[in-house]
Amino acid sequence: TTTPQIEGHPIQQYCGVVSGEVIIGANVFKDFVAGLHDFFGGRATEYEDTLVEARENAIHEMTGRACQMGANAIVGVDVDYETGGQHGSMLMGSVTGTAVRI
Repeated sequence: TTTPQIEGHPIQQYCGVVSGEVIIGANVFKDFVAGLHDFFGGRATEYEDTLVEARENAIHEMTGRACQMGANAIVGVDVDYETGGQHGSMLMGSVTGTAVRI
């Protein structure tokens, strides 16, 4: 959850900060189609799908790390995106939170 606590479930133990990171390359086809959307207007669903994929994979990584720490919940989750690479064609999705036992 993005909140600092889970209503009705008091935190019994703080296990520590956890994170998940994913870097995804946007291929030439996605760049071309997104460029058409930029020119003609409309949603660039190709990039939206990439954002969803990055977020879901990063959350999956973070959840696995929290389980390894003995946590059964994560509070204070924050999701961030950055672009990188030579032409900004790489997308990094990162999530952080606090692993807890409730």
